[in-house]
Amino acid sequence: MPHFTIEHSANLDARVDFDRLCRTIHKTILGTGLFETGAVRVRAIRSADYAIADLLPENSFIDMSFRIGWGRSDAEKQATGTAIFDAATQELASLFDTPHFALSLEIREIDPDLSWKKNAIHPRLRKQGN
Repeated sequence: MPHFTIEHSANLDARVDFDRLCRTIHKTILGTGLFETGAVRVRAIRSADYAIADLLPENSFIDMSFRIGWGRSDAEKQATGTAIFDAATQELASLFDTPHFALSLEIREIDPDLSWKKNAIHPRLRKQGN
């Protein structure tokens, strides 16, 4: 586990390469050295319906949510969040040229007693040394 979700307003479809953004964030997560390759999931979810701030049609958003398992220090979580936010900010730099874009990131820890998982990817990657 970590699961990273990029929720975005539909009006960004033509302005953002979400496949590239997902891959950038995936690389950044793995670059921290805190997560196994087989555990990382990054996905983008398009929001077709939304109401932002003063309701101007140009307003847009990307809300990033990072759910991780327990066991990392506050310093590790802070460094991870900073690395991801910096990578996303760089990738999305052109969107900040207008006064109509909002970017956010939140990291949440998952309670292991309230989380169930079954993953066939881990054994394959562990055999390969990943």
